[in-house]
Amino acid sequence: MAGGRIELCGLTKRFSEIAVDNIDLTVASGEFFSLLGPSGCGKTTTLRLIAGFEQPTSGKILLDGVDMSGVPPHRRHVNTVFQSYALFPFLDVFDNVAFGLRHSKVGKAELRRRVNEALELVHMTSFAKRRPGKLSGGQQQRVALARALVLNPAVLLLDEPLGALDAKLRRSLKVELKALQERVGITFLYVTHDQEEALTMSDRLAVMNAGRIVQIGTPHEVYEEPADTYVADFLGAANLMEVWVTSAGPPSTLRIGDWTLSSLRCEAPAGGHAHAVIRPERVRIEEHGSAGENRVPAMVERVVFLGAATQVMLRLAPGVSLQALMQNDGGQLDLAQGTPVHCYLPPDALRVLAGAQDVPVPAEEPLVAT
Repeated sequence: MAGGRIELCGLTKRFSEIAVDNIDLTVASGEFFSLLGPSGCGKTTTLRLIAGFEQPTSGKILLDGVDMSGVPPHRRHVNTVFQSYALFPFLDVFDNVAFGLRHSKVGKAELRRRVNEALELVHMTSFAKRRPGKLSGGQQQRVALARALVLNPAVLLLDEPLGALDAKLRRSLKVELKALQERVGITFLYVTHDQEEALTMSDRLAVMNAGRIVQIGTPHEVYEEPADTYVADFLGAANLMEVWVTSAGPPSTLRIGDWTLSSLRCEAPAGGHAHAVIRPERVRIEEHGSAGENRVPAMVERVVFLGAATQVMLRLAPGVSLQALMQNDGGQLDLAQGTPVHCYLPPDALRVLAGAQDVPVPAEEPLVAT
């Protein structure tokens, strides 16, 4: 089915408190769009409003330009895949997928053709006669997808559909799900609290907090250019350091304790408090005594082996905790707890956001970070 453009205009939902707070959002036809945020941020309520399971307190829900706000769920050209899958245990795979078509009075030949196509799409043709109890969690997820797709919806809504699966299966199905969306070409609206899922699959994503959308962008934009400290802290691991901006740039000059740093990505005005953000993979650990700008002495507090990478927890000389992520490529330093090192914080990786509170004004004569 063509179409699938979603427009939310001033959408608000109030229960005893405001769950969705006056959000505006446009999802393009054929886009894989994710709503990302912690539990209670309003993402699932937004999905349920689009599906028709909840009615908005105010605002509009447009699907391909038509207001759906008062249209019952079964008359909207959307379908939903839930975390629980909700398969009928007494029906086999074929009949689970065919259930919606039978209630749509589709002819037998057409029904069989569409069900077989849907099962082939999710690689479940050979399991057509099995019941859900004889399937793995990943296979049940594929059946739930086929049951939703067989009705040719303009929009497929997915409410944390991988949440009940183990970590290894989630990783493989993320790739499959994105490939499936590209093949069928319909709009996917995906709800998750898992940042890795959102980054892996989405064309664009919206980060939500307290019923509002904080930032919208591509995974790369939101990860590399977080709108505020909430997004930076929530989306991926981030080192947040309280700093004082001494001069505007670029490069801008920052002070952290008694050390001076420079940043090529400073958004805060000079003479004020701010947060500096740097991703762990951009922090470089060097031998103690390394010379050069943006180098701060530190002590290794903990080393965690992660397989492909090693996480190193550090304590900078100003007392700030920092983590670094080092790829295990055979070239890293031999580190142990208590090892003195220098941390290099590249100026192009050090982004400064306005808005930090209660940051003490440093002493008049800082030390240059070397």
